[in-house]
Amino acid sequence: MNQSIRVTELVCYLALFEVGSTTLFFLGAEAKRDAWLAMALAACVGLLLLCIYLMIHRTDPDLDLYDLCKRYFGKVIGFVASFAFAAYFTYEASRNLRDLGELTVLTLLNRTPLGFIMLIAIVVITSTVMYGPRVVFLVSAGLLPIIILSYLTIYSLLLTTGLIKTEMMLPVLENGFKPVFSAAIPELVSFPFGQTLLFLVFFPLVHKKGRLRRGVIITYIITAICLILINQVNILVLGPTLAASSTLPLLQVVQLIEIADVFERIDVLFVLILFLGLGAKMTAFSMGAVIGLTKLTGIPYKICTVFLGVCLYMLAFLSPNYPHHIWLGIKFVVTYVTPIFQVALPSMLLLTIWIRKKMEKQHQ
Repeated sequence: MNQSIRVTELVCYLALFEVGSTTLFFLGAEAKRDAWLAMALAACVGLLLLCIYLMIHRTDPDLDLYDLCKRYFGKVIGFVASFAFAAYFTYEASRNLRDLGELTVLTLLNRTPLGFIMLIAIVVITSTVMYGPRVVFLVSAGLLPIIILSYLTIYSLLLTTGLIKTEMMLPVLENGFKPVFSAAIPELVSFPFGQTLLFLVFFPLVHKKGRLRRGVIITYIITAICLILINQVNILVLGPTLAASSTLPLLQVVQLIEIADVFERIDVLFVLILFLGLGAKMTAFSMGAVIGLTKLTGIPYKICTVFLGVCLYMLAFLSPNYPHHIWLGIKFVVTYVTPIFQVALPSMLLLTIWIRKKMEKQHQ
C-alpha cells in the first residue's frame, strides 16, 4: 500500500498537530502577564529539539523512529526503546481522548455520560487511523484553512469589539525572569513544542525530501508565533488572575463576543475547531503508536489499530476526575516523563548514530 506523502501535506499536518489541543488551556500561567515570554522561550527550545529530530532523520532518511532505534541501539535495547516510544504516543492519544470527552460534557452534552461520548470519539478516530497516513495527511491539508480562517475570525471579532486591552501585558517582567523560565522549562517545552518528536515516524513517508527541512522549520516558527498570540489573548481579555483560574479560558473569552445582538454564539465555532484540533492530534499519536506496534509485533496494521483503540478507551479513564487528569498530564507527566522521550532518548539516539557512523568510516 502506497503511503507516500508530499512536503506540503506534512507541514499542513504539522501545523494542525501543533495547534491541536493547545488552545484548550492557558499556557504559562505561572508567568502571568509574561506568559508570552515563557511561550517564546519554550518555542525556541522546541525549535532546537526539532532541529535535533531533523538531524536524526537526515542520517537515514528512509528509516522512521522505530527502525532507527532498532538499527543503532541494537536488537534488545532498540526493541525496548521502540516499545517505550509507542507507549508514550499511546498515552498522549488517550489524554486527547479524555480532553475531547470532557470538553463535550462541559460545553455541549452535559447530560450525556462521558464514557459514551468517548466511545463514539474512539470509534471515529480508529476508523480514520485505519485509512493510513496518506489519507489522513490529505484530509489535514483541507482542514487547515478552516482552522486558520476560524481563528482569524475570532481574533478579528475580539479586536472589533474592543475586548482586548493591551495594558494587561504591563509591566513586563514585573517579577523578573525566574517565573518565565520556570513556566517554560520543562512544561511548555514538553507541551506543545516538543511533541514534534512524533514526526520522526512520518518524515520517511515524504517522497521528495528536498524542501522538507526548510518547510518544517518555517511552519513550526509560524505556528509557534500564532500560538503565542492566541494564548496571550487570555491575558489581554480576562487578566492574569481570571485566566489562570478558568477551566477553559479561551472559551470564556470567546463567549464575551457580542456584536449588535447578531454574533453572540461564537463559542460554538471555537468548540468546533477545538474538536478538529483534538481529533487531528489524537489521530496523529494513534497512527504513530500503531505503526510502532505493527513493526514490533508483526501484527497487521488494521488489527493493531483496533487493539490500540480499545487500549486508548481504557487509558482515558486513568484519572478519576478532570482536575486529576489535568494535574497528571500538565504537572507530573510533562515535568518528569515527557523530557525522557523528547530530549534524553533522541539525544542518545543522535549520539549513538554519530558514533556508529564514525566507527563504520574508520573500518572502511
